[in-house]
Amino acid sequence: MPIDTLATTSNWSFPTAVRFGNGRISGLAEMVRELGASRPLVITDAGLKDLFPVQRTLEVLKAGGLHVGLFWNVKPNPTGQNVADGVEAFVSGDHDLVVAIGGGSALDAAKAVAFMARQTIPMWDLEDIGDNWTRADTGSLVPVIAIPTTAGTGSELGRSSVITHDTEKRKVIVFHPKMMPNIVVMDPELTTGLPAHITAATGMDALSHALEAFSAPSFHPMAEGIALNALRLIKRWLPLAVHEGNNLEARGQMLIASGMGCVALQKGLGAIHALAHPLGALYDAHHGLLNAVLMPYVVEFNTPAIADKLGLLARFLDLPRHDADGVVDWILDLRRDLSIPEKLSGMGLTDIDADKVATMGVVDPCAGGNPVALDEAGLKSILAAASGK
Repeated sequence: MPIDTLATTSNWSFPTAVRFGNGRISGLAEMVRELGASRPLVITDAGLKDLFPVQRTLEVLKAGGLHVGLFWNVKPNPTGQNVADGVEAFVSGDHDLVVAIGGGSALDAAKAVAFMARQTIPMWDLEDIGDNWTRADTGSLVPVIAIPTTAGTGSELGRSSVITHDTEKRKVIVFHPKMMPNIVVMDPELTTGLPAHITAATGMDALSHALEAFSAPSFHPMAEGIALNALRLIKRWLPLAVHEGNNLEARGQMLIASGMGCVALQKGLGAIHALAHPLGALYDAHHGLLNAVLMPYVVEFNTPAIADKLGLLARFLDLPRHDADGVVDWILDLRRDLSIPEKLSGMGLTDIDADKVATMGVVDPCAGGNPVALDEAGLKSILAAASGK
């Protein structure tokens, strides 16, 4: 098979079971039964609930004779209240499995709902700090089937959820090794209706995961290799997915690359996410687009520490220049091709409280994975560059 040519359908695990291929949603009812369930709660967001991917999901489940519920009260930056409302819907409906469908926001919220449905401690007690995760009760976890409709966060293969704390107005990474879904359905046909600008922003989110994981100083050679291949796939297929929205090959390759980026990020993230998290929490901005705007400024900030690695990446991606500047030039060219704003002001963020963002960013869990040690001054310098100041 030629390089990057997709199989029509395929199953694999890493370790999550993945069911890949066009039309794989048709087997969803059987997957629910495979996990010993019969009363699934479908969790998505308000923007997707009436569209084809969710309606097709409900149709397949009902046709399979299952008792189905729907919960869609999930914000673009999901909150603790969204999760609490979802848990109430799960319990009151006597459900026994969660079907998570949508982009990263819906998937993160749904995973949190499933995990918290059987807990007696507050969700915030599971923030990804130290050994907080050991506080969870894993005796009777709710199974999850995840169906991504965007190629961005890779949350369908992740062990955490990013949830905005309602009162503290900060993004909290809720983590547990067993938060990973049991089955992931990667059906490219469910992503073809995604608008070009959302395809671009979510694709850049996948790129940010792979790039920051590759750049992180920790030693994880397996994750680093996965990150490199994700970057290669994104370079080739993201522009096609944006400009040819019905290109199922490109859509499928980006689903794979997105999942790989999420697997790789266990090696670490960095300043892109350490800044995007507080910016998203404070100003309710799109996470993937924030990552895309911040990306080149963070790479330039980190270059003194990772120049050799960026040179390797440039050669691996066969860029015109085999050095750090070649990587930055590629990111800038890609952003222009995808109509990504050059500065944060292009997202409408013109009055940023840099001091507050930097204070929040320096204690974000992702800050520790940056190749250059982060302090508030460093984060403020990146923000200034991204703001054109």
